[in-house]
Amino acid sequence: MRRTRMFGLLAVCGLLAGCLGQTQEGDQARNADAKEITLTIVANAALGGKNARGANWIQNWVIPKFTELQKAKGVTATIKFEQNGTGDEDFKTKVALDLKTGGGGDIIEIDGIWLGEFAQAGGIKPLDEVVGNTGWDGWNQIPKAVQGLGEFEGKRYGVPMGTDGRVLFFNKKLFAQAGLPSDWQPRSWQDVLDAGARLKTLPGVTPLQLNGGTAMGEATTMQGVLPALVGTGKPIYDNGKWQGDSAQLKDVLGLYQKVYSGGLGDPVLQQEANGRQRSFTLFSENKIGILLESDYFWRSVVEPKNGVAKMADRDAAVGWALVPAKSSGAGVGGQDFVSMSGGGVRVINPNTQYPKQAWEFMQFLNSAEAVKESLAGTAQLTQRQDVNDQVLSGDPMLSFIAEKVLPITRYRPGLANYPKVSAALQQATADIVSGKSPDDVARSYREALVKAVGEENIG
Repeated sequence: MRRTRMFGLLAVCGLLAGCLGQTQEGDQARNADAKEITLTIVANAALGGKNARGANWIQNWVIPKFTELQKAKGVTATIKFEQNGTGDEDFKTKVALDLKTGGGGDIIEIDGIWLGEFAQAGGIKPLDEVVGNTGWDGWNQIPKAVQGLGEFEGKRYGVPMGTDGRVLFFNKKLFAQAGLPSDWQPRSWQDVLDAGARLKTLPGVTPLQLNGGTAMGEATTMQGVLPALVGTGKPIYDNGKWQGDSAQLKDVLGLYQKVYSGGLGDPVLQQEANGRQRSFTLFSENKIGILLESDYFWRSVVEPKNGVAKMADRDAAVGWALVPAKSSGAGVGGQDFVSMSGGGVRVINPNTQYPKQAWEFMQFLNSAEAVKESLAGTAQLTQRQDVNDQVLSGDPMLSFIAEKVLPITRYRPGLANYPKVSAALQQATADIVSGKSPDDVARSYREALVKAVGEENIG
């Protein structure tokens, strides 16, 4: 009786899988010559709502344009846009469930931080397993480091949609008062600390804002700990292991100690619920000298007309510099300078009934013409160097990110345990800011890490 029930259950599951469109792996040529196709693109974007610009681009430019191109080839293409306007975690849950049950759209836009988690769960597969030959001239326009956003464990799963980069922003007016150069480019952590010491002589000025503590959340990790860690040559996750209480981690905690115990940073600011926002305001008011942030700070925070902390003299008063490794050549891959980036990725559903056409659609979405059109006239970093060369030519800061930062950047590990690890790192910096020693904090961090990921997963 038990065997009969099991066979019945398997039969039902098989029927369900067929209805949902699941196919055998390796069937990359299915429907390759179809003259009528239907493809669905899924994004957390909605017309008149969340990410409205992206939604408008898909609905009103991408779909008509691609349909027209297919018609010229004798193919009748129906392109559907599944809009969403939910919280990121709700969208992630929906996509994960769709993929698990064999459903979902053909092209799916996801946050790059989810890529590894989806890959480990089997929801997405390497591009070449899904579509076969992934040759495309567009790869030559996407810097290798940026391609890493769509890669996991050495395999390519998707195409990056866009990215950003982190640098040290500095106030040129305060630098002039402190006798520091307007073309400042530190080559080590000590150079940054030395500049901070000079700025400390200015009354009412906080020399350095290095995000720390739990109140700033992921901003602490991405605009503080992770850039510093890659500057030691050892990222937070490497060769399948999370970094524990290593010498490199202690170096990073030691850097935080020098900043916050040495009077270069404001410990109270790191504990405020709106501390990051306050740091933006203080910088715009010429009260913070150096701040580590992404290009978002330039184009959306201190932007003279619409920024959240407007600086009318931004273009003359704000400088930027690469984030130095701990010392020359000490960064990951022997780099002198480092950065961290984020961004989205487009993946192809392994269960698509039209793998060849889905890959063709993916190439179109990431073509120079389409990427430029998606910007709707704004100046913003894209995944493509040729587009950046065009649209950023009038913005020296964003051009700097595109030319100098993107080739050397790194990305967060897109794994399910990352948020727990990030929280542990935030707590570690909070402990340093409150006055604890790097050795004591490193031990506590390792204990939290063991609870989060297991002893066997710590390097």
